[in-house]
Amino acid sequence: MTTGDNYSDPATETSDAFLALGVGSGELAWARQITPGDAFTLACPKGINCPKSNGPDFDFGSCAVLATLSNGRRILVAGQKSGVVTAVDPDHGGEIVWRTRVGNGGTLGGVQWGVAADEKNLYVAVSDPKFGPAGPATPGAQSLGPNSSVMLLIDSKAGGGLSALKLETGEEVWRTPHPGCGDVPGCSPAQSAAVTAIPGLVFSGGLDGRLRAYFAENGKIAWDMDTKGDYQAVNGVAAKGGSIDGGGAVVVDGMVYVGSGSGFVGTAPGNVLLAYSIDGL
Repeated sequence: MTTGDNYSDPATETSDAFLALGVGSGELAWARQITPGDAFTLACPKGINCPKSNGPDFDFGSCAVLATLSNGRRILVAGQKSGVVTAVDPDHGGEIVWRTRVGNGGTLGGVQWGVAADEKNLYVAVSDPKFGPAGPATPGAQSLGPNSSVMLLIDSKAGGGLSALKLETGEEVWRTPHPGCGDVPGCSPAQSAAVTAIPGLVFSGGLDGRLRAYFAENGKIAWDMDTKGDYQAVNGVAAKGGSIDGGGAVVVDGMVYVGSGSGFVGTAPGNVLLAYSIDGL
């Protein structure tokens, strides 16, 4: 398993780490901490009783992927909000096998919600949104929070990208930048949702509300669907698509299912579950 940061002082030795627990006892077998001294909470960037370190907030935002290499060696691989992907050896106390930087990292940056793998490669999407100050009347401006008067505007040209890394070495096989948001106010290229892989294709959704399928061989975009907008759902409820964040697409029996709508800082809320056919790709 992997862990996030501490929310208060003192920082522990098991935060931002890979952990192994005994199946029968639940006792800690070993821990491999990647970022020490990390204590942060988004609700308290400054103020009373906030962690002294105040970050860097480099969580592992999802569980690790277990893979077996061609020589029979097993590795656990996970992406971190630092923008670094780390592979460790679960059979040798979490010994680090390789580390590869794929993004700049930050509180909402780096690798957010999960990676995917096939027999050769690891597929990892990068968030890395960039914010700037804005006025209340600025198109696309978002409040920092429900009780905050601070207004921010997402940089429509910063963030995003999908990479394939060799499981053996962490070497980059290909990287496909985000196609771009143009000058759409409030649109972010950040690809923070978890990645999904099936034979030949990799799916990645982002804060721009688009779900894309990439060819696993070369990273070229095979399919690009805009999930934003209004829908009349099959249960008769009026629904709306928005940003794609958190959990990734689910693929079964030739269908792709994805939740669209995630209201957070700079993102578009919604409430719809969409189903697409992948036949003919």
